[in-house]
Amino acid sequence: MSGPVPAPGRRGRLRVADRVYARIAARAVREVLAEAWPAGRAKGAPPHVSVAVPGSTVTVRVVLELPFPSDIAALAAAVRARTAERVAGLTGARVSEVVVVVEKLVTGSAR
Repeated sequence: MSGPVPAPGRRGRLRVADRVYARIAARAVREVLAEAWPAGRAKGAPPHVSVAVPGSTVTVRVVLELPFPSDIAALAAAVRARTAERVAGLTGARVSEVVVVVEKLVTGSAR
């Protein structure tokens, strides 16, 4: 059979790759953006997500395009909230910051 079960602090550790955090964050951002773009209008470029994992926290940076006109502050807040919620919920990591950079505003059918 198996040997003695190690004490809870000695069972090992789990390391989540940076690209996993980035994929989770990118999915959360795409969900918010899908709700923001009215049907039939052009969509912006896919969001670019990068992460840094200094110690036990995760910092996420999102560069995206938003529809114009729209409530930019509300969309940025929604991106921050959903990204932090999803990353923390799926990985158990603490998200220290989600930085949202709006690179471009897209109007009508132009891209």
